[in-house]
Amino acid sequence: RQGAFAVGIDVDGKGGAALPLRRICVSEPAAAGDAVYMESVESRHSDHAFARRVAEDSGITIEPLRLDSQVKYGVIAAGRASAFMRFPEESYREKIWDHAAGAIIMSEAGGVVTDATGKQLDFSKGRILNNENGIVAAPPNLHKRLIASIKALRGSD
Repeated sequence: RQGAFAVGIDVDGKGGAALPLRRICVSEPAAAGDAVYMESVESRHSDHAFARRVAEDSGITIEPLRLDSQVKYGVIAAGRASAFMRFPEESYREKIWDHAAGAIIMSEAGGVVTDATGKQLDFSKGRILNNENGIVAAPPNLHKRLIASIKALRGSD
């Protein structure tokens, strides 16, 4: 891994100079109750009720942030939130360009991005991301807890 970095921009309108690079990394919550998870704004992009059940089963009590686009990955990578869960309806097919850049930023920042069974996402199969069970992104320990909750709630090992 090379690491993940953020750069600010000069917002005072006097030249648009970039500010210095700043290393970013995921932040493992001290306790599950401190975790903040994110989900899509659009309910058709994810089963919000199932995400809430997973969060509660994992000990997360804070209401979710609802954001769309790959910004969710950046927010976790910068340590500003703890997790992203996405559980689309069965017929929906994720496009690789909606997740590839965010997944690499998360990985470089020390996070884990997998499908909802804990398998690595495979971006090598063309335009469609071949996972029909969801996406989970989080720091390593929280990620393990979320995957265990998903498996328990779905009745699989």
